[in-house]
Amino acid sequence: MDAPLLDIHGLPGHLIRRLNQIAVAQFMDKMASLDVDLTPVQFSALCAVQSHPGIDQASIAGLIAYDRATLGKVIDRLEAKGMVSRTVSRHDRRAREVTLTQIGEELLKQVHPVVMAAQSEILTGLDTAEQLTFVSLLQKTILAGNEHSRAPQRGLASGN
Repeated sequence: MDAPLLDIHGLPGHLIRRLNQIAVAQFMDKMASLDVDLTPVQFSALCAVQSHPGIDQASIAGLIAYDRATLGKVIDRLEAKGMVSRTVSRHDRRAREVTLTQIGEELLKQVHPVVMAAQSEILTGLDTAEQLTFVSLLQKTILAGNEHSRAPQRGLASGN
């Protein structure tokens, strides 16, 4: 028997948290089926680095809307796995430029199609038109609330 609905079951914040739980679980299941040790945030960081070779960590954090301090730990783990390398920036000795390694490139080639194909599974129960509408509404809401986030999405800093 289904549990009775609580007041929270109609709240957007609760529903978004639940959808995030579902999305993360599905992502992790897909990675496990490939025998790949990768989290959704690590995947996002790798995609940012692939799109912008030599990007600095602060810019990665801005592009994927992730806390800068925590992103450093994400990059540490990716570097320990041999997926990225860091070098001192030629423009700012305090900054580190991040690039994909051969291992990182090959891993993204393997997992990217699987991740993209799985996106509609996250929104199971919605038809294609409803999925497009839902994603559009999410984008609109996120754009409107971006500055209220503790880690707002930002574009690239100059030079990347």
